[in-house]
Amino acid sequence: MKSFLIAFSMYSKIPVPQTEWTKKHMAWALCWFPAVGVSVGTVLALWLIFADFIGLGSMARGAIALVIPFAISGGIHLDGLCDTADALGSHQSRERKLAILQDSHIGAFALIVCGLYLIVFFAFWCEIHVTKRLIPLLALVPVLSRCLSALGAVTIKNARGSGLLAAFTEGADIKKARIILVFLSLITAALMILLYPLMGVVMVSAALLSFLYYNIMSRRVFGGITGDLAGFFLQICELSCIVAAVTAQAFIGR
Repeated sequence: MKSFLIAFSMYSKIPVPQTEWTKKHMAWALCWFPAVGVSVGTVLALWLIFADFIGLGSMARGAIALVIPFAISGGIHLDGLCDTADALGSHQSRERKLAILQDSHIGAFALIVCGLYLIVFFAFWCEIHVTKRLIPLLALVPVLSRCLSALGAVTIKNARGSGLLAAFTEGADIKKARIILVFLSLITAALMILLYPLMGVVMVSAALLSFLYYNIMSRRVFGGITGDLAGFFLQICELSCIVAAVTAQAFIGR
């Protein structure tokens, strides 16, 4: 239970009772990270149902759908996207890129990428035709992205060997954590496919392709991952799933 509370304290703005952040409890917090996604997905699903009930237009519906994950997470993952954009845009050495990730200041590349990301994400939220059958899949996207993000944290080398992400993994039983997170990822993906087979396959494939890109890019450019890169992946994964859903609707119908 303490690991559960730490996960929500770290990765969400949802008020939870405070607990002691010991290595033992922090080590299992990542396994509870998908539970934060369940909270995000539940609020998102309720919003989409309500928006459909009152006949809200696609722009208003899409704007709130875009804001919900940021409001619940506190923008921590978007911050990772911004820091990663600055590091990638610098074209500096690996050591310099890692130093940029640690810099709390925002640079030009972060501002540009963040703005473009929000515009594109909003545009696709406006384009998607939200059906009762699709809503559960959209609600499971934040769960899948967090399953894969946590899985990456315990399978991909840490670029620094220190930092906040390392604090959440260094005391963990890596083998058990991997088994748990692989299981949660498979269950979430399978549920999406069972609920809506063709659309589920397309969205899960988009998530897996974004995870493959994240794995290769992080190793090649940074020598591993950091907390910022994990946040970068989560944002890219969720955008990829929404883009995949819109694309699928265009080709296979609604």
